[in-house]
Amino acid sequence: MSLTIAQEKVDQWIKEHGVRYFNELTNMTLLTEEVGELARIMARKYGEQSFKAGEENTDLGDEMADVLFVLICLANQTGVDLQSAFDKNLAKKSKRDGERHKNNDKLI
Repeated sequence: MSLTIAQEKVDQWIKEHGVRYFNELTNMTLLTEEVGELARIMARKYGEQSFKAGEENTDLGDEMADVLFVLICLANQTGVDLQSAFDKNLAKKSKRDGERHKNNDKLI
């Protein structure tokens, strides 16, 4: 699915189930909260922290999807075309970093 279609699907979901978008500041706060939940799982699954009893069955993909959903809400609210922005950003990174990582001894 393209980011354009994802933005359309989120907008439709908001109109059908969400009544309206939360304001931008609320959604920014929610995005921070969702990133924190993702970070918690990452720290326990890949880092040095351990899961508490009952936390072992967390769904990493679901947490990433929560982050993406709120990010898409913010894009919709602020008029950002994520597909265009992502394509432009990837082109920028390719131009700027096309060879940089290949020459990084730390990555070899």
